[in-house]
Amino acid sequence: MDRVEAEGTAAATIRVEVVYAPAPHRIDLSEVELSQGATVEDALRASGVLERHRLDPTALALGIWGRGCPKGQQLRDRDRVEIYRSLQVAPKEARRLRDQAQAGKRKGGRGRGAVARAGCAEPLSGSRSR
Repeated sequence: MDRVEAEGTAAATIRVEVVYAPAPHRIDLSEVELSQGATVEDALRASGVLERHRLDPTALALGIWGRGCPKGQQLRDRDRVEIYRSLQVAPKEARRLRDQAQAGKRKGGRGRGAVARAGCAEPLSGSRSR
C-alpha cells in the first residue's frame, strides 16, 4: 500500500469515545472507529453501551464534549460522546442535605452559639460587650 492510499484510508474513518457513568465514580468508556459522516446515534450503537446498561435510546440526554446535541449530530475525529444521567436530587436540595449532615457532625463551638447552647442568659464572664 503506498502512502497516498494509506492517507486516504485514514481520512475515511474517525475515532470516537462514548462515555456513560452508570453511577457515581463508575465510568463506561468505549472507543469506536466509525466511517466519516457517522452520527452520535451510530456511535452509540457501535459502542454497545445501550445494551450493556439497558438504556432507552429515545430518552437519552446526549452531548459532545459537554455540549448538548441531538442524536443526528455528525461526529468529527476524536469527539467524545457523553450520555448524561438524570439528576437524583436537585442541586439546591443536595446542598441543603449536605449542610444538614455537616451541622449534625459539629459539636460544641465558639462564640455566641456556645453561649446559647450552654443555656446561659448572659455572656460568659471575662467577655466584653460594647
